[in-house]
Amino acid sequence: MRIAMWSGPRNLSTAMMYSFGARSDCAVWDEPFYAAYLTHSGAVHPMQAEILAAGISDPMEVAARCATGPIPDGKPVFYQKHMAHHMLPEFPRDWMKDLTHVFLIRHPARVIASYHVKAENPTLRDIGAVELTDLFEAVTDMTGKTPVVIDSADIRQDPAAMQRSLCDAIGLPFDPAMLSWPKGGHKDDGVWASHWYNAVWQSDGFAGAEGPLPEVPAHLQPVLGAALPHYERLAAFKLTPTGS
Repeated sequence: MRIAMWSGPRNLSTAMMYSFGARSDCAVWDEPFYAAYLTHSGAVHPMQAEILAAGISDPMEVAARCATGPIPDGKPVFYQKHMAHHMLPEFPRDWMKDLTHVFLIRHPARVIASYHVKAENPTLRDIGAVELTDLFEAVTDMTGKTPVVIDSADIRQDPAAMQRSLCDAIGLPFDPAMLSWPKGGHKDDGVWASHWYNAVWQSDGFAGAEGPLPEVPAHLQPVLGAALPHYERLAAFKLTPTGS
């Protein structure tokens, strides 16, 4: 099984990668298209040189590895953590048709506030809200069925129930190992982890339930206003706990 987990940044995406990476049957790949995105978009990100040196800049090569390349360590499950905004319009998408797709969402007020701490003044493109919706529609058209959607707030509220629901939805047996992982990161973290993953490196499982929505600075309110309808569009399809 090849799982493409799509999200924007600051969406619990690294914790989800660690959760699947804790399974003995699962290999993970951290943001496969990152170097290709930087090469072809002209975007400038922290640790740019290191990312380009460590990654694959040819999107065709990345796509082939995602779809049909050997799964690392000979594992039967291949979890791919993808950022929606890395999938530029000119990148190939036909590779996506035979993968199992999941869309991980988070309220944009939380995304913007979290991103703003790490890299000031995120734009709508930085948080990938529009791109996530576009990919959701593309996968729906490509596969003829609605992809699985899961909300990070629900995961943090009840990790066991939501991970079980996710596994049921994608046809993968639930493994309790998904609820914890060793502190200090994963061996397959991207080279950018030292800049972005400090908090999750200190974790050994999912953080507790989130409190009230954070205040978004006035100058970032337009980003929030533009992103919110995209979040709400996907939230209409989100999973509920098994048995609910």
